[in-house]
Amino acid sequence: MNIESPAWLGNDPQAPFPPVSRALREPDGLLAAGGDLSPARLLDAYAHGIFPWYSEGQPILWWSPDPRMLFRSDGVRLSSRFRRGLRGSGWQACADTAFEAVIDACAGTPRPGQRGTWITPAMRAAYIELHRLGHAHSVEVFDGDRLVGGIYGVAIGRMFFGESMFSIASGGSKVALAALAHRLRQWGWPLIDAQVENDHLRRLGAEAWPRERFIATIGDLCGQPGVPGRWTERFGRLSASELAAPPTGG
Repeated sequence: MNIESPAWLGNDPQAPFPPVSRALREPDGLLAAGGDLSPARLLDAYAHGIFPWYSEGQPILWWSPDPRMLFRSDGVRLSSRFRRGLRGSGWQACADTAFEAVIDACAGTPRPGQRGTWITPAMRAAYIELHRLGHAHSVEVFDGDRLVGGIYGVAIGRMFFGESMFSIASGGSKVALAALAHRLRQWGWPLIDAQVENDHLRRLGAEAWPRERFIATIGDLCGQPGVPGRWTERFGRLSASELAAPPTGG
């Protein structure tokens, strides 16, 4: 029996990944195994539409599913009822003020159907290093001094690759996602990668793109000028009540 298996990566973080067209159909998108989580390897992976996801005790597994789930930055949908609730909310969103707290909350918040909660110690350390280097960013939602929601991911050029989000209070992750999309739309960043399809993301407005279209699009966006370093000052503070109105972008 001929059983397909992913390519095995060596130790050189500069070595290229296999073409994403070689990713397996079952499990969908599994492309390669091994390698490391160095900044160079991670940035090369994201720029080519590849991301790591694996469980403790497994080798590092690299994925590029087809189709690919993503949000348009002007396409995050919040229900009318949820928006009405935001009008009187005192929640505030900011960026890169509590990256480690966000990644830890994502790791500790199980959500069926979402891969992002499987954050191993090695993954945690790798993304904290990317954050230190100015490539990984978080958006935090605070109720006073209490962190109630957040999202984190990797930015290359004008493309944001979402990794995981969490809620401690109901709706916290939705506000984090909406705040991120709001700012990215203002900066002229059109897309947020959401990796794999699930019903929750679809309800929030995510779209499924053929992988070939996704790869071609991010190739252009990743080559454009981005926002290097920490985003805290440029992002500023965004009140949840500002997100109550439907987006006006097209």
